[in-house]
Amino acid sequence: MTIQIGDRLPNITIKQVTPSGTQDISTESLFKGKTVALFAVPGAFTPVCTTVHLPGFNQQMAQFKDKDVVVMCLSVNDPFVMEAWGKSAGSHPDIAFLADWNAEFTKAVGLTLDGSGAGLGIRSLRYGMVVKDGVVTTLHVEPSPGQCDLSSADALLKAL
Repeated sequence: MTIQIGDRLPNITIKQVTPSGTQDISTESLFKGKTVALFAVPGAFTPVCTTVHLPGFNQQMAQFKDKDVVVMCLSVNDPFVMEAWGKSAGSHPDIAFLADWNAEFTKAVGLTLDGSGAGLGIRSLRYGMVVKDGVVTTLHVEPSPGQCDLSSADALLKAL
C-alpha cells in the first residue's frame, strides 16, 4: 500500500556518504524535528533526473533554506553512485543524497517502479514529498517516470 498524507514514514536504515565516510542512518533520525522536501528519482545519472529534476532543486535551494526546509534526494542506487552523481552535477552542498540501495524504503512506502524491462531492476517512482517531523504532509507522485512536474522543486515550494 502506498504511503498517504498524514502517515508517519517507516523507520528504515538507508546510507549516505558524508565527509567522515559512508554512514547508515535511520529515517527516523534523519527526519526527526525537521521539515524536509524529499524528492525521489528512478536513478542517478538517468536523463530526466540529471537534466531536469536535480537542477531544479539546485536552482531553488535558497528558497528552501529561507523556509527552513532541508532538501534530500533519494534513489535506489548505492551510496557511492549517489555521491558521484551529486558531485558531477555540481549539486548544492546542502542537498543530502540518500541511497536506498536495496529499495527497502521505497518498498515500505509503496512507491516502487519495475524497471527490469529496461535493465534497471526495482527502482523508485519519481515523486516529491514534504515531511514534517517524520509525517508526510504533501505527496506528489508523477504519473510517468519521464515526467517531472508534480515532483519538481517549484511544486514542492508551492506546497510549503
